[in-house]
Amino acid sequence: MKISKEQDDIPATLSVGEVARRSGVAVSTVHFYEAKGLISSSRTEGNQRRYRRDVLRRVALIRVAQRVGITLGEVEEALSTLPTTSAPSREDWTRLSAIWREELDERITQLKKLRDTLDDCIGCGCLSIDRCRLRNPSDKLSAKGAGPQRLLVGERSD
Repeated sequence: MKISKEQDDIPATLSVGEVARRSGVAVSTVHFYEAKGLISSSRTEGNQRRYRRDVLRRVALIRVAQRVGITLGEVEEALSTLPTTSAPSREDWTRLSAIWREELDERITQLKKLRDTLDDCIGCGCLSIDRCRLRNPSDKLSAKGAGPQRLLVGERSD
């Protein structure tokens, strides 16, 4: 059942250029997402890619997730839980964002800690900065492992 003449004018599928233009990514990015299995297309008789319209919402979800630091592997894992025949719904996004919330909260805590100590120390544990308030006498932090131990979230500073 057709509701209006306008719906007759909306194509059922989109070309790669239309997906790129509508989603705000480069054509090469659309191809990359497809190669990674994050989105899919069908082929015309002339072997041109055609994407269902719901791919636009999937691309938007990918872009938002990447913008907040979610890896493509995590995005791929999340998208694999969604139906492939429809656009992600509000409920889907609520569920996915809840999964990512804890990791994002940890990143926010890490960034705040870095911001608040950045002008004094990068947490490297070095002994060479004469005014370092987080000085590492006798290299005690080396026992905790490599890297900026004073800035790693969840680690107790001595």
